Amino acid sequence: MTKPTLIIGNKNYSSWSLRPYMALAMAGIPFEEKMIRFGEPRFTREVRKISKAGQVPILLHNGLMINDTMAIIEYAAETWATKAIWPKNKSARARARSVSAEMHAGFRGLRSACPMNLRRDFKLPPGGITDAVAKDVARLEQIWADCRKEFGKGGPFLFGKFCAADAMFTPVASRIETFAIPVKKEIQAYVQALLTTPAFLQWKEDSKVEKWIVPVDEVD
Repeated sequence: MTKPTLIIGNKNYSSWSLRPYMALAMAGIPFEEKMIRFGEPRFTREVRKISKAGQVPILLHNGLMINDTMAIIEYAAETWATKAIWPKNKSARARARSVSAEMHAGFRGLRSACPMNLRRDFKLPPGGITDAVAKDVARLEQIWADCRKEFGKGGPFLFGKFCAADAMFTPVASRIETFAIPVKKEIQAYVQALLTTPAFLQWKEDSKVEKWIVPVDEVD
C-alpha cells in the first residue's frame, strides 16, 4: 500500500491540519506531508487544484482525495483498521466520536478569540477571558473530566490510550497553553499529556523554522 500524502497549512497556525497529523502520527501510520502556505495569493488557487472545497487538510491516497479532518480520520480508521484510531470498546468509541463531532462544530468563541499560534508568548488574550471563551473552556473541562472518569483508565488520555478524540482536542490544548487560560489541575494534566506527545513535539519543532506571518492570527 502506498503512503498517503497529507496536505497541510502552516504548522504554526493550522489547527485543522494538526488534527489528522496527530491521528496518523500517533497511530504509527507512515505518510508524506505537503504544505501550502496560508496568507499567500496562490493558497486558494493551489488548494482548489486538489480540492474544490479550497481548504486544508486534504489526504491523497491510492487515487482518492479526502478533504475535511473528520473524513480523513474516518478513512484512516477504515484503511488501517489494526491501528485502533478509535477506542476498541463500542461505548467508548461512540463517546469519542460524539465529543470529536462537538469539537468539529463548536467552541467558536474560543477559536475566534484565541487562534492557534505556537510562537505566541504564554499570556492571556487582550482584554482577558471573555464570557464566550469562559463558556467554551467550561464545556471543555466538563467533556474532558467526564471522559477521563468513565473511560480514562490505562493512560493519561481521554480514553486511556491516545485516540482520534485526543487528536481533535490537541489544538485547543495548545490554545490553553499559549493564552495562559486557567483550568483545573486535572485538566491541566491532560493538556500537558497532549502537548508532550512525540507527534505534537515534532509538529511544534517543525513550526519553529516557519518565518511567515498571518496577521489575523497574531493576537497581541
